[in-house]
Amino acid sequence: MSNRDYGDMFGGGALVAIGAFIAYYAVTTLSLGTVSRMGPGMFPAALGVILAVLGAVILIPALFREGEALKVEPRSLISVTTAMLAFVLLVEPFGLVPAIVVLTLIATCADGKLGWLGSAILAVVLAGGAVLIFQVGLDLQLPTLNWPW
Repeated sequence: MSNRDYGDMFGGGALVAIGAFIAYYAVTTLSLGTVSRMGPGMFPAALGVILAVLGAVILIPALFREGEALKVEPRSLISVTTAMLAFVLLVEPFGLVPAIVVLTLIATCADGKLGWLGSAILAVVLAGGAVLIFQVGLDLQLPTLNWPW
């Protein structure tokens, strides 16, 4: 046991920093408008402030609480980073569904608890949910399935 909860301190501090950056960026580059006629910067600024406040709610108690030593697992770090990179590289040439399937299959290797069948089921559910949300619900023009050859 260490004398501080470094995991929550790091996580809360990261949320505060990200939220503060988002709020600052929205306030300085976008028009906020008024409460009755909101501009394009009002929503991101509000989300940034909310994220920073929630981060502070996590960070402040962690300063006074004992916790376990922080350990970094390289397998998880590499897996999640590779999954995000694969999604970015695959979404435009192959479409939303294949990119989400590959992202899910790679990301579930981070802890290895799900197995291949569980990962495949999760990938199908997430891809279907993404199609429903982004294409049916929001009517975004993302290709569902695109074969580049």
